[in-house]
Amino acid sequence: MTTTFEIETRAHVALVKLFDASLDIDAHISSMPGTRERAVAGVTSGRIGLGESVTWRAWHFGIPFTLTSRVTSLDRPGRFVDEQVSGPFREFRHEHLFRRDGGATVMLDRVTIASPILGTLAERLILVPYLRRLLTRRARHLVASLPRD
Repeated sequence: MTTTFEIETRAHVALVKLFDASLDIDAHISSMPGTRERAVAGVTSGRIGLGESVTWRAWHFGIPFTLTSRVTSLDRPGRFVDEQVSGPFREFRHEHLFRRDGGATVMLDRVTIASPILGTLAERLILVPYLRRLLTRRARHLVASLPRD
């Protein structure tokens, strides 16, 4: 079974700048200070592109994790998808969508996960709230790093 959730971020920043920041490995690392996250293989700094992968090492729930993801779809500046190639999830797919709505840029993170160990109930009670907090913090960090429109 899989679980999907979404996080919508509205900001008065340029859409293309937010899109590009979302692909930036260094911006991602700086948005995750509490996890000791770092890129250890593949694209380890700068902007990642279509077909490229990055291997992350981080601490979550007091446990070290390694996850490799690949950008499997990229349509600048509206959408890209990264998916786990290897790591702790049975499935991890993160779709990033960008659009303008009036004077604001809207970034939508759509995440689909399946844990190899936890059932759907535990995913929804533990894993999804944890990932929501991480991705919300990441989105706020990205927006704060950009000039306002």
